[in-house]
Amino acid sequence: MLRSMFSAISGLRAHQTKMDVTANNIANVNTVGFKSSATVFQDTLSQVVRAGGQPAADRGGTNPAQIGLGVKLAGITTNWTNGAQQSTGRSTDFMIEGDGFFVVEGAGGQQLFTRAGSFDFDSNGNLVTPDGSILQGWMAEADGTVNANGPVGPLSVPYGAMVNPTSTETGRIQGNLPSDVPVGTSYQLGADMFDSQGVLQKVSYNLTKAADNTWNVTVLHANGTTLLPEPPIDPAVTPLQITFDTNGVLTNPAGPGFNLPAFTPTGNPSWTNDVTISLAGLTQFGGANTLAAPKPDGYALGSLQSFTLGNDGTIMGVYSNGLRQPIGQLALAAFDNPSGLEKAGNSSFRVGVNSGIANIGQPGLGGRGELVSGALEMSNVDLSEEFTGLIIAQRGFQANSRVITASDELLQDLVNLKR
Repeated sequence: MLRSMFSAISGLRAHQTKMDVTANNIANVNTVGFKSSATVFQDTLSQVVRAGGQPAADRGGTNPAQIGLGVKLAGITTNWTNGAQQSTGRSTDFMIEGDGFFVVEGAGGQQLFTRAGSFDFDSNGNLVTPDGSILQGWMAEADGTVNANGPVGPLSVPYGAMVNPTSTETGRIQGNLPSDVPVGTSYQLGADMFDSQGVLQKVSYNLTKAADNTWNVTVLHANGTTLLPEPPIDPAVTPLQITFDTNGVLTNPAGPGFNLPAFTPTGNPSWTNDVTISLAGLTQFGGANTLAAPKPDGYALGSLQSFTLGNDGTIMGVYSNGLRQPIGQLALAAFDNPSGLEKAGNSSFRVGVNSGIANIGQPGLGGRGELVSGALEMSNVDLSEEFTGLIIAQRGFQANSRVITASDELLQDLVNLKR
């Protein structure tokens, strides 16, 4: 009789735990990056009333008679499936599409991990979680290169940070020169170049048909100065002539292009480097004029205005001078057994004894998911499943309480036998 009561008591405890877990899931139905949990039960030890027997020559075998002694909590599992994507439009909201965790540095330098990608800036420009933990990754070098093999550190976006100017080193003329236009036809293309001080130098390419398959190229500065090419192009031959074969393929110059000399007339003393003008892709076929001069490299002094996030976690800075250059990259962590992580509060986890080490690296590699900017991962709690779980927990608790009541009535009847 007492066995039934104690078994029912263990059932009450187990279903109370199930109710607690379900209540926590429902409470976090709108928590960013929350992962729902579920209870797993298993029976406890059983009392052997009669042991089993082996078959003998004159009789068959017998099975053991065992009475179970109740139920216990086997574990609380976590559902790691992705939650729904909610677009926010905020550039500092990041969502992991797949496996992995954001790496953050909590109070006291503790390394924590989270799926909640709602970040903001602190007064130092660091990207931080709502509780102040600092997002970790790799900051880019001055030239925009990111060393993802180095140790992770705080990620910051230095709004207003200045980037030094870079002089133009390469330009390009490409497209098709119509072969069927009359001699004397001229086309002009403009290009913006920058000298070593970041001062804008406007240059124009003038191409004039001199004869069949022959075109004259003149490069003019905005102040009217003609920029003569340097050797191996003969500077004594003015203007520069380019020629095509009968198939419309450029034959002269035979190399990739020509060089413009360092331009140092009065008023432009800071243009001190040669500029290579590539003619790769320049053709002469019958048809339309498709000449183009893609923007040369080089840029003026600029400041950081905004940023975008790539799927690989690269934070691309957008500068006032039109430059787009990486300023850092987010790090993600993957675990062999994420269910072994310990919850640290504030939607964060810490490494547990059964989680394995944190495999920190670039998003999209090594089993780590990709990132989506301007969106958050919502809770993966399924309310219909949780409400069903509430009913199951309630009925299980109720049924076990009825066992205690019935056992009590049987004990009462037993006591009444003496009267």
